[in-house]
Amino acid sequence: MRLLHTMLRVGDLEKSLSFYCDVLGMNKIRQKDYPGGKFTLAFVGYGDEKDTAVIELTHNWDVDEYKLGNGYGHIALGVDNIYETCEKIRTQGGKITREPGPMKHGTTVIAFVEDPDGYKIELIQAKDKPVEAPAA
Repeated sequence: MRLLHTMLRVGDLEKSLSFYCDVLGMNKIRQKDYPGGKFTLAFVGYGDEKDTAVIELTHNWDVDEYKLGNGYGHIALGVDNIYETCEKIRTQGGKITREPGPMKHGTTVIAFVEDPDGYKIELIQAKDKPVEAPAA
């Protein structure tokens, strides 16, 4: 067995595709409309579905917004330079909700961003590529 994908319901598919592809650098792998069910599925990720897990963005045509609830946590992405990544996300209009820094009770450097629907995405600095925080 292996993990195939995580599904997120999104209110504005184009806005979400722009965030995941343009801001986070994922590729749109495939997209299909289902007129009978009034929904569209779009799959995004960093690699081919046969090799890596991806994200399924589900857009129900008659729904503009979802309540996230309190059960969802976050998606985690490994990055080579968390400070540069956060700055790039910020300059592209992304929302940083936790600036890069060591996690509470640990040393792993993390940050959090939020997608257009409010889903949290954790960025984790690759341990094999340590970086220094930029001078203030």
